[in-house]
Formats: sequence, C-alpha cells, structure tokens
Amino acid sequence: MLEGLLPPSLAVVALGLLASLGWGISDFGGGLASRHAPVLGVLCVSQAAGLVLALPLLAVRAEPAMSSQDLLIAIAGGAGAAAGLGLLYRGLSLGRMGVVAPVAGVLTAAVPVGFGIAVQGTPPPGAVLGIALAVVAVVLVSRVPGDDTAASRGSARSGFLMGLGAGVGFGLFAIFASQLSDGLFVGPVIVIRAMAVTFVVVAALLGRRSLRVPRRLVPALVGVGGVDMTATALYLAAIEIGPLAIAAVLTGLYPVVTVLLAALVLRERITVMHGIGIALAGLAITLITVATT
Repeated sequence: MLEGLLPPSLAVVALGLLASLGWGISDFGGGLASRHAPVLGVLCVSQAAGLVLALPLLAVRAEPAMSSQDLLIAIAGGAGAAAGLGLLYRGLSLGRMGVVAPVAGVLTAAVPVGFGIAVQGTPPPGAVLGIALAVVAVVLVSRVPGDDTAASRGSARSGFLMGLGAGVGFGLFAIFASQLSDGLFVGPVIVIRAMAVTFVVVAALLGRRSLRVPRRLVPALVGVGGVDMTATALYLAAIEIGPLAIAAVLTGLYPVVTVLLAALVLRERITVMHGIGIALAGLAITLITVATT
C-alpha cells in the first residue's frame, strides 16, 4: 500500500486522512438514508454490501490466517463498530448532522488517543499540539445554531446522546483493532462486517423492527457499504504502520467531511465557528505531518 511509496510517518497520515474521508462520506450517506428508511434496514443493507464486496479480496490479497485471538478481537471490535454505527445513524436521522457527527468524532478520536498514549508513549510535541487542535476543531465544528423550540431542543439532546454513544463504540473499535496481528486487513474487515450484520439482524428480531428499505435506496447503500469497508481497511493499515494516537485523531476528523456534505447537499448552515474549526483541522494535519516526519 502507501507505506511502500511513502515513508511510514507520511503513510500513516495519508492513510488516516483517506479513512477519514471515506468514513465522512459513508456516514453522511447512511445518515441521510436513515431519514427515509429504518435505521436497522440501512445498516443491514450497507454492512451486508461491504461484506459481499470484501469477500473476493481474500482471493486477491495473500495475508496470514487469523488466529483465534485475532478472531475474538475482530468480533469485539465489530460489536463496538456496529453499535456505534447504529447509534450514529439514529442520531443523524434525529438531529442536525452538523451536531451529531462532530460529537461522535470527538470521542472517536479521544478514546483511542488516550489509550495509544498510555500504551505507546507520547508522540512528539508538535504532534501532541496537532492532536489537541484536532479535538478542538471537531468541538468547534459541532457548534451549530438551531431552533430554540422545545421540540428542537429535545431532538438536539437525543442526537447529542446518540453521538456520545456512537463515539464510545467507535473508540472501542479502534482500540480493539490496534491489537490485531500485523498484516491483517481483509480478514478482520470481513469479520467486522459479519458481526455488524449479525448484530443488526438480532436487534431487529428482538425489537420486532423492520429491515426493509425502499429499492431506490439500495444502490446508494451498496455504495455506502463499499466506501465504509474501504475506509476501515485503510484505518487498519494506518494503525499498523504508525502510532495509534496519530491515526485515530486523523480519522476522527471525518465529521468535517460530513458537515461539509451536509452544508452542500442539505444546505445546513456553516457558521464562523465552522470555518475556524475547519481551519484548525487543516493546521492540526500540518502539525502532525511535520512533527512525525
């Protein structure tokens, strides 16, 4: 992959940013679809599509077989990712995307960053400053004004709580993924997607919820699943070749992509705080890149 073309320090930045772009796009698509179809149905179709698209890659990419420990780690990570996606899509369907996604993004970055620093040590001072700026950027991007009605406040509160839960789920996924053996990409992605589909089907059966989505949404959800699967593989590659703290905070910038898409497609307002947050995100990326090369 990119580590063969770039120094490891630059490769982890590039892979982290590509994963962030992919997750931002897939989260926007999944959240938008969840406004027109059951959340569990959206999850089932998109995750099943990612699983089907990943299966042929096993025949193309030669990688070591997963050990029983790797399998358990991937299952645990898949459970966290599935729970996070379910809460995120539900939150995106309830509240403003410009609030829910950034809230999730803060914890998506903060949880594994804390774990990575504790286990792998503190990155260079410039990278630490970049990490701090990245978290501030995501917080600023989340400051979106809305209606001050009781219904609006209730929806925003529900979306905020969903975003918190989603961020914890994604953060746990990142921690588990960092414990996988080197050289594993496709195998864990397949297990994670299979776990997600299983999680969704069981939740639908227990809650007697529908998994049916309108046919017109299926092609878009296949695309969402494919992009999400690719982003997950890129993230696994990033944390294999570089520090977890740096890879996690870069991929945690995905809400910036979601917010920009929400502004372009849904005409959600971009405020001065948004602009400052996006500028800080760019500065954070620059600091991390310079400090680690």
